[in-house]
Amino acid sequence: MTDARVVAAGVCADLRRGELLDATFDRRTHPLDARDRRWTRELVYGMLRMRGRLDTLLAERVRGGLGRLDAELLDLLRLGAYQLLAMGSVPAYAAIAQTVELAKERAGEGAGKLANAVLRRLDRERDALTLPAAVDAVDALATEFSHPRWLVARWLDRWGDADTRRLLAANNTEPPIVARPVHVVREQLEAALESAGVRALDVPLVSDSMVLAGPIPALTELGAFKRGLFHIQDPASTLVTRYAAIPMGATVADVCAAPGGKSVELARTAGRVFASDASRSRLKRVIENVQRLELDNVHPYVADARAPALRPVDVVLLDAPCTGTGTMRRHPDARWRLKPSDLAVMTAQQAILMAAAAHLVRPGGFLVYSTCSLETEE
Repeated sequence: MTDARVVAAGVCADLRRGELLDATFDRRTHPLDARDRRWTRELVYGMLRMRGRLDTLLAERVRGGLGRLDAELLDLLRLGAYQLLAMGSVPAYAAIAQTVELAKERAGEGAGKLANAVLRRLDRERDALTLPAAVDAVDALATEFSHPRWLVARWLDRWGDADTRRLLAANNTEPPIVARPVHVVREQLEAALESAGVRALDVPLVSDSMVLAGPIPALTELGAFKRGLFHIQDPASTLVTRYAAIPMGATVADVCAAPGGKSVELARTAGRVFASDASRSRLKRVIENVQRLELDNVHPYVADARAPALRPVDVVLLDAPCTGTGTMRRHPDARWRLKPSDLAVMTAQQAILMAAAAHLVRPGGFLVYSTCSLETEE
């Protein structure tokens, strides 16, 4: 069994235990070289984007349906099926044989035999694969684009068929890597990246950001990254702080700061940024970013945003915990983790955080509230 496939199976096991994809992926792939890490990312993230569709195809080839399968075996079948159907670089014999060995190792001899039969049948029938007839429009889109039915129903009701299709399709594409210059202007960063063989492309809405293109080695190995000349941030996140237009020299509290990208942007004009998060482990990302970028006006610390340990400041940013339905392109695990009831839980939590954050704003100051959710309740 290849190390990459073993790691992929381990990531899936962590997701079943409730871990978040980015965190477990970073931890488990750390020992892999850059090439295997990229391959593992394509496999795991791609499988999660196609999971609903894969389940539909697998269910027709598992006697008694997927409900009878152990969760471990089901994830291994999904990984094997994704290699067969979506990873052209993987020969069919390797996808099947490696999945069978993993199934034997992790779920027993019987699981290996079942994996062999199901994946061989899937391979034989790959040229004639069709999805079953949909019950209704919601079911059709949920299956075709591999999203939960309840979420598709919400979006269809709000935006209609055409825009919902565009959103679902976008969620299933690989997101770009967008860099933001720090301490240098775009042209200087572009030159530094091009000297390492990385091309820079324009980004909609944010003129000084750039999409990194071409064969990119591990980001952390780039000289410009090590020298703290850029950080990674999608345009939507950048626009939060750009629209806020933080006054020069202002004192700012970023009360749900991890992983720290908005704190970095706030630091461009703020005199001081107090960047707090309730999670010590997540705050480590903020500290790493601040140290690498050498930002001496950002002060990370552990604190619960429901009970802020600060005197009133000029600006408070509450980038609240949310359902994250606007980030499913980058976080494909979210679509399978969320439940309809999470909306009520999140909005209640957000109201508490908002009330606490309001007390941190000095008279005449202002409160910036943002989420990465598309849902009106949030």
